[in-house]
Amino acid sequence: MMRLKALPDVPRWAVLAAHAVPLVTLPSGLWRLALVAGLPVTQDAEWGVMSWGESVYVVSLSVVSELLAFLTLGLVRSWGEVFPRWMPFLGGRRVNPAAATGAALAGVAGLCAIVAWGVYASYADLGPGIPATPAQDALLAVCYTPLLAWPVLLAAVAVAYHRRRRGGGRRPAGGGTRQYGAGRPSASSWV
Repeated sequence: MMRLKALPDVPRWAVLAAHAVPLVTLPSGLWRLALVAGLPVTQDAEWGVMSWGESVYVVSLSVVSELLAFLTLGLVRSWGEVFPRWMPFLGGRRVNPAAATGAALAGVAGLCAIVAWGVYASYADLGPGIPATPAQDALLAVCYTPLLAWPVLLAAVAVAYHRRRRGGGRRPAGGGTRQYGAGRPSASSWV
């Protein structure tokens, strides 16, 4: 069985949820890349031939969404507690738990707003729509439906991060205090 990397005090379910986030964003990104490549994901020939600017926008949207999804891993790994040394000005400093949790929850709010707008726009029949065959519509649904899990997974991992970083009311074994994020992490914790 594959071992997922995370800090030792992170609940297993949170590790699985954090690692699932980049996977739920991947199908929609691949669909957009197929659209840019001119593959038959829509019926309309205009969608298969995009301008250079539109292509850059669509590819950038895929890359940025995947990078944002990967940030969820920081909530279960050491780089969510201490900034990596290679980062200018911040490297080696402790991550503010309130700021990280706030950013994650702001991301949840933004994702929920995007989902709400998408549902409203779909039912209100706003926009030109994408002409497609039933098979192309099914492919679109299969690729975009996993995105509905993104805000839910991110919210769960953010709450687990917040509880773990504020102490959660539990003391570690031996009665000591938590040492993650304090001082300099070992080199092996960056992988």
